[in-house]
This record gives sequence, structure tokens and C-alpha cells, in this order.
Amino acid sequence: MKPPEVFYARSGDVAIAYQVVGGGPADIVFVRGITGDLVSTWDQPLLVRHVEGLAALGRVLMLDKRGTGLSDRVREVQSIETAMDDIRAVMDAVGSESAVLWSGSSSTGLGILFAATYPDRCAGLALIDPRIKGTRAPDYPWAPTKDEWREQLAEIRASWGERGYLERLAHEWAPEVADDDSFRDWFVWHMRRSLSPGAALTAFRTAMELDVSDVLSAVRVPTLIFPRPSVPGPGHYTAERIRGAELVELPPFRGVYTWVDDDVHEATMAATARFIAGLGGGSSPERVLATILFTDIVGSTELASRLGDAAWRKLLNQHHAIVRRELGRFQGRELDTAGDGFFAAFDGPARAVSVADAIRNPLRAIGLEIRAGLHTGECEVSDGKIVGIAVSIGARIASLAQPGEVMVSSTVKDLVAGSGLRFEDRGEHVLKGIPEPWRLFALRG
Repeated sequence: MKPPEVFYARSGDVAIAYQVVGGGPADIVFVRGITGDLVSTWDQPLLVRHVEGLAALGRVLMLDKRGTGLSDRVREVQSIETAMDDIRAVMDAVGSESAVLWSGSSSTGLGILFAATYPDRCAGLALIDPRIKGTRAPDYPWAPTKDEWREQLAEIRASWGERGYLERLAHEWAPEVADDDSFRDWFVWHMRRSLSPGAALTAFRTAMELDVSDVLSAVRVPTLIFPRPSVPGPGHYTAERIRGAELVELPPFRGVYTWVDDDVHEATMAATARFIAGLGGGSSPERVLATILFTDIVGSTELASRLGDAAWRKLLNQHHAIVRRELGRFQGRELDTAGDGFFAAFDGPARAVSVADAIRNPLRAIGLEIRAGLHTGECEVSDGKIVGIAVSIGARIASLAQPGEVMVSSTVKDLVAGSGLRFEDRGEHVLKGIPEPWRLFALRG
């Protein structure tokens, strides 16, 4: 097959390289893992066979995420939010209103978060051996430990791009074919073209920090999960937490890639074909994943009394202008300004935290101190309004924040992996009216 033309979509100020393969009625976004390069993809016959298999089922969209392959190299740290932005930018560029997201291993967290956040853009979700938590936890024993991650990151920092290291990685990720000289040569070239050493370190660190376990219950699109065969593990863990998820076990495979084994490839394509054929028409989502932000002016009653009505109203107008400027810059949606604070919603937690952080100093400059609280959760959408327990949790968190503090739930902290945001643990708190305690964190700086 002749490699398709490379196009570019604009995701903010960043150019995202993409290709379109096939032309069937269904759109399929092939969400590749940590690495990806559109040029060298077509030098590997086994991977081409996989892409052609998907293209037989619909129009396949492939992209190099920012910082990888042919897309713009960027200096700022990349987050899962920007990766979702890049997917939507490519979909918009080709006129795709809704697509099936097909992802495996390290990219499945991105697919899960996209499906929960943008159910109107996601017709279905297919997950190969999903990775829900980057680091091992008592209820998730399949991920590497913190010590194992430290060793891996140190090796990446010292050796990424070197042939010896990448050949060892080939045996780990594709042991079925890693003894083949031509495959190893391609793998080394593909890895080098995909990620620079610095980008590789950032990508793997993000994979270590990411945790989408709190998001699973918010996924309401049709979901197909391919777990590792026979042994209960991450796939079964995921299926138990996504409503109506379908489990299809594959023949045994040892590495990361399903497309290197003939039997596994055929089984994967057959199940994907049945899944896509069974998808119905979409409907307007009544529930979406959103990040809720509440802000409050500290000591507003006393300040208003001291200044008087006219001066207070002028100061409050300045406050509103500053907050609205940052909401516009970070794509937030203002929902209410009752009292002297803001209630806003975002489709990404890092943007919400960035707004809370960005307004603090400008408000201090005009003599105002705020507190802010954030939570990410499933919300009901009714007549353009957002309601639900996630809203209540966000409000309760804001009420616990100290003057000048941005307080977030553990869900927000887990979802901003790769954003560069850092937090201090504030321990578990019982939130009024909420049945279970929540672990809270304060933004540093």
C-alpha cells in the first residue's frame, strides 16, 4: 500500500501531522501509544497490515501527537488534555463529528478520558490490554512499583536513542519478532523518529503518574475490551467499572503489540468488525465528565462593609473582569457568579487548575485574596446547566481551602499527569453531605 499523504491540523498554535486511510462509513481514530511516527509506520509490513485491517472497517485517522513524529516539537510539558485537543483538531480538520477510538496499552487512558469527556465525539471505544493506573496500588497490582519506575526513568534518561537500549526494548515489547534483524532495525529507527530523549522521558513520566480509575464509571459509550487471555488483570478490572463493556479474550500474546502475531491480529480485527457493525446512531449526552471550579473572595463581607457599596461594586467588577479573562484563555465556561465567587466548568482539569492559579496574583494586586476548589467528576447536563454530586464536591473542597490556596480532589491530581502541576498532600477530609472521605491536595506555588 502506498503511504497516504500527510496533512496538518492546527491544535491551538501547534501543527499536528495526520493521515487518512480508507473511506468507509465509520470513522476510527487509531490512538497509538507513547511513540508514533507517520513516516516510519509504513516501513513496517506488520503494522501496515494492522492499519489496513482497520481501514477495511472505516475511515482511519492517524496522528502524531505534539512533540512526536512529524508534529511540532514543543517546549512546554504535554498533558493528556493537549493530546485530547490534538485528536479533536484532526477530527475537525477532516469533518469527523464522531469516531471510534481504538487504542492499546499506554494510550488507553487517553481513550478513556476522551470518551468520558466528549461522549458526543466518541461513537465507541476499543481498548487493548488497558492501563488504568501508571503505578502499582493495593487494588491495582499489575503496574510497576515506584522503585521500578525510578529505574526505568533513569535508564531512559541515560540511554534513550542508543541502539542497545532500544533493541532490548524491542524484545520486551515485541518478543515474538524481536529476533528478526529487519524488525529490530525498523524498531530502532521508529523509536528514534518518534521521540527525542527529552520527549521520551516526559512521555514515560506522564504514563507513570496517570490514573484514570475515577473516570471509568463516567464512560457511557459502547466499549470493547481485549484483556490479556485467561488471567484476571487490568482488562477485567476495567470492564467491571465501565457500564456494559464487552470483554473479548484474544489468543495469548507476550509483548505489547497485538499486530505482530497472525492469530492475535485476525482475532482483534474480527472482534473490532463485529463491534463497529453493532454501533447505533449517537444521541445527545445527558452526562459528561467535567472539571468543576469554585472560587470565593476571602473576607468579602468585611471588605464590602469597609469600602462602601460604590467602591465595592467597582472592585467586584475588576475581579469579574480578571476571572473572565482567564476563563476565556483556558476555555472555561462560566456557569454562575452568585455572591462574590465564580462557578465554572472545564473539559480538562489542567486548564481549570491553571485558571485558579492564574487569577491569584492579579487579584492580590487589586487587594483581593481568593480561595479555590476543584473536582473532576460525572455531571448531569440539563438545559445548559451542569448539576450533580461532582458539583457539590467541588463546592465543599472550595470551602476547605485556606486564603490564597487552590485545593483539588485526588481525581484532579491524578488526571493532570504531564501538565507540570505539582501538589502538596492535605490528607483525607470528610465533605459535608458526601458519603465517603476525599483525599485533597493543594497546588504548589
